[in-house]
Amino acid sequence: MNPAHVFTFLRIVLSPVFPVLYLGGEALGIPLKWLPYLLLALLIISEFSDVFDGFIARKRNQVTDLGKVLDPVADSITHLSLFLAFTQGFVQLPLWVVLVFLYREFFIGALRTLCALRGVALAARPSGKVKAVMQAAVAFLIIGLMIPYTAGSISLSLLQTASFVAALITALYTVLSAVDYFYANRAYIKKALETL
Repeated sequence: MNPAHVFTFLRIVLSPVFPVLYLGGEALGIPLKWLPYLLLALLIISEFSDVFDGFIARKRNQVTDLGKVLDPVADSITHLSLFLAFTQGFVQLPLWVVLVFLYREFFIGALRTLCALRGVALAARPSGKVKAVMQAAVAFLIIGLMIPYTAGSISLSLLQTASFVAALITALYTVLSAVDYFYANRAYIKKALETL
């Protein structure tokens, strides 16, 4: 356990807080106008810790196998928690869009696990990091749109439409990133499958 791992675990621990606040804010007595700012603060802390854990690990030469596994897991848990929550409440993202994110993570996770069990480590792809950045950007956009919505400056229809379009674009790229991952690692995947 090193400082980089602490920040990674922080992201995982914070992940369930977001849906609790978003879906249960009213029951918790949080005024609707305050909700976007609380969610924004939580997202900033989470994304900052994502950048910070990688920076610390590289600067201190503490890049570990645990960190390589936990970092994408923390990304997935954080972003899936956000987007699954956004299928409810007033954002109302279509579930099928979020399922694209979910299936991609299951697919890549299964490949990584299978190959690891056969002694083959699959390298991460830049497209995976771009996917994570895009998902974070969409989360910031949606929460950003909540601010004028809760203030009465934009309509619910505009909030939902803009959120859907942004999430759909990211979902399409998510599919492409899965194809890229599979294609780039096809030789390793084939080698692992041959040993079954």
